[in-house]
Amino acid sequence: MKTHPNRRTTGSPDSLGLTPGEIDALFVHADWAARFPPILSVQQAAELLQVPVKTIYDWSSRGQLKRCSRRLGKHLRFVRSRLLLWAFNEGLNNEKA
Repeated sequence: MKTHPNRRTTGSPDSLGLTPGEIDALFVHADWAARFPPILSVQQAAELLQVPVKTIYDWSSRGQLKRCSRRLGKHLRFVRSRLLLWAFNEGLNNEKA
């Protein structure tokens, strides 16, 4: 999904409508950018979203993170910006069971 950096994207009525530019602005500080690089491990993704690692694996196994993650061999990796856009603009409320 291509979006303009300043255009709000909405996925559900509960969406915060964060823009990609707003997501990028969260990581301007060097400490945050180093702690949460653009490509995240499962542990980093869980820490960023403040959920257990098991929850990340559960969401992934249900296909809820397919737009923001990829398997690299046996390792699961996440695109930080897409993960946050999913979490705050789409989230579980917009996923089909």
